Amino acid sequence: MYKILIVEDDGVISKSLKDHLCKWGFEAVEILDFHQVINEFVAADPQLVLMDISLPFFNGYHWCSEIRKISKVPIIFISSTSDNMNIVMAMNMGGDDFIAKPFDLSVVVAKIQALLRRTYSFQGQMNLLEHKGAILNLGDASITYENQKVELSKNELKTLHILLENKGKAVSRDILMKGLWDSDCFVDDNTLTVNITRLRKKLDEAGLTDFIATKKGIGYLIGD
Repeated sequence: MYKILIVEDDGVISKSLKDHLCKWGFEAVEILDFHQVINEFVAADPQLVLMDISLPFFNGYHWCSEIRKISKVPIIFISSTSDNMNIVMAMNMGGDDFIAKPFDLSVVVAKIQALLRRTYSFQGQMNLLEHKGAILNLGDASITYENQKVELSKNELKTLHILLENKGKAVSRDILMKGLWDSDCFVDDNTLTVNITRLRKKLDEAGLTDFIATKKGIGYLIGD
């Protein structure tokens, strides 16, 4: 089931969209706090966003730009300000489509279905994991913190994924090695140490100092 995040401050329109999308088998989530759109986006981890332009506090262009810093999730703008300048602005800010208000709900669903097919037919759904302001994007192998985006290697991504899924708990070196090199081939224990050292250096450069702690005699830990 695809999850759609609705960023629309008109309660009537938002509920109408949610109810209709649910009838079509989607899971629809409405933004509740327009101060915290990014936090709610990360918590929802949607496969598509419906974004109004005129919103409280910050407009839809701002939030589209913020989402684009951490995710390539499809974004469809919905707005009554449908002049050419706003449509061009929406596309330039990272939007994938534009629907003018008032709209026909069946047209909204058709556009959502088409965009989801184009986006996810040949790739897995993107997932985001957030911890203390750091956002791990499994879709593009990156971690973002305070507007700094760091590209990760395959092993660095796997390491952070395992540690974040077990945050608050120490993960043994054996479990990490099995997750990284799940084969019958012998892997030198020192190889894991080298990988962790390189990953910590990248995290330090992004401002995530001491993000990964060492539990002596056990393994590694990302604290709660």
